[in-house]
Amino acid sequence: MKPEEIRQVVQVLAGAIKGLRLYSLEHPATTRQIQLLQNGLFNLLQQKKTIRLGLLEGTLFVEDFLFMQEFPAAEELAGLLENLELAGIEFTAGLSAEEIQALLSLLHAASCRGQDFAEALRQQKVEKIRAVPVTEEEESGEPRKVYKKALKVVDQIFRDVRMGEIPSSDEAAKVVKEMVQLTITEPHALFALSMLKDYDNYTFTHSVNVSVIALAVGRACGASEEQLRVLGLGGLLHDLGKLRVDVGIITKPGRLTDAEFEEIKNHPRFGADIIGEMEGVTDEVMAIVVGHHVRYDRSGYPNDVAGRLVSPLVDMTAIADSYDAMTTLRSYQRPFTPRKAIARLREISGTALDPAMVEKFARALGPYPVGSLVRLDNNEIGLVVKVDTTHPEQAEVKILFAPDGQPCADAYRVQLGPANLRKIVAEVDPQSKGIDVVDYLD
Repeated sequence: MKPEEIRQVVQVLAGAIKGLRLYSLEHPATTRQIQLLQNGLFNLLQQKKTIRLGLLEGTLFVEDFLFMQEFPAAEELAGLLENLELAGIEFTAGLSAEEIQALLSLLHAASCRGQDFAEALRQQKVEKIRAVPVTEEEESGEPRKVYKKALKVVDQIFRDVRMGEIPSSDEAAKVVKEMVQLTITEPHALFALSMLKDYDNYTFTHSVNVSVIALAVGRACGASEEQLRVLGLGGLLHDLGKLRVDVGIITKPGRLTDAEFEEIKNHPRFGADIIGEMEGVTDEVMAIVVGHHVRYDRSGYPNDVAGRLVSPLVDMTAIADSYDAMTTLRSYQRPFTPRKAIARLREISGTALDPAMVEKFARALGPYPVGSLVRLDNNEIGLVVKVDTTHPEQAEVKILFAPDGQPCADAYRVQLGPANLRKIVAEVDPQSKGIDVVDYLD
């Protein structure tokens, strides 16, 4: 999704609500705004089945786009959502002008809040727009909330570096602590969100994903809670040095030339220079930033690091870095599915990656990792949404397609294991079914 498309939708929505102070819902000026809003949402919903507009610590976001810079329309909507005790609003493909009209009427009236607002929307038979009360978000959205907070923290750190300021590590340490707790208590819930890919903001999305995946690797390898905190912070900061590399090289759509790659190879050292000025960053975190490209056989870069003893946490981060890169769309590469990514990690283990760590990571994820689209032996197709941490071969699958190949009107879950005779027989490429698996992860 292009940031300008998102900004336009937010601008029109805020303008339509404000316009109701002057005009009725039936006035031509209002109907024109509704049409503009419907068209804008239609464009976004062409890219994703459901669009979430909501709040993260008082800041408006639309999906993974956070309104960090001053934008009056976003600030107005954020204030309105807070007053209405709403964590967000979800728009689903196929919404009608009448449904938008009903939403605008309730937002303008502001006569009910929280759960009452959501119920009022349902009573008007609005099916393609859902209001999410704050209480519901607090109960069911913790992994997404923490993930989005991590995105916000990394975005701010990157902004500080671009402005020539020394970033603070305080907020990063706080969000990493939350990520570690989630990894310990709900290991697959946070890991599933690493399937989120923001191609327009790849560098900092990749940083958060590497942090999340590194925590999963660390947990699989028996890392302590303190080691997990180091891993998480190292993952968030590992690519910070890329901000000092020519942006044309970083954003180049094709493969790099030898000269460009030589420039990229400077980013670990650049990153070390940056975090060396930050308070609260330990030598262990520094080691991850400097050494995440040294490779298991130590043939990588920087050369002076490759010749020294490297912390196991560096090798764990390298696995995470590779996994996220493999599962991300590139101009020259289709994204690997989770299962194929694990197979590829195994292929390059022993040279690029630590083979023992790769095996522990693979076993923890199970034969079909969370985020895998799979076909069952009765021809149903579903998404793996949970894997038993003690018995990884047992998985919970959300069924999305019936045996005849038709999409299910209402997705439902099945628990595969000894009590259920259905079995997974193959992995399915999500692109072949035209779906984004993140739309179906809770």
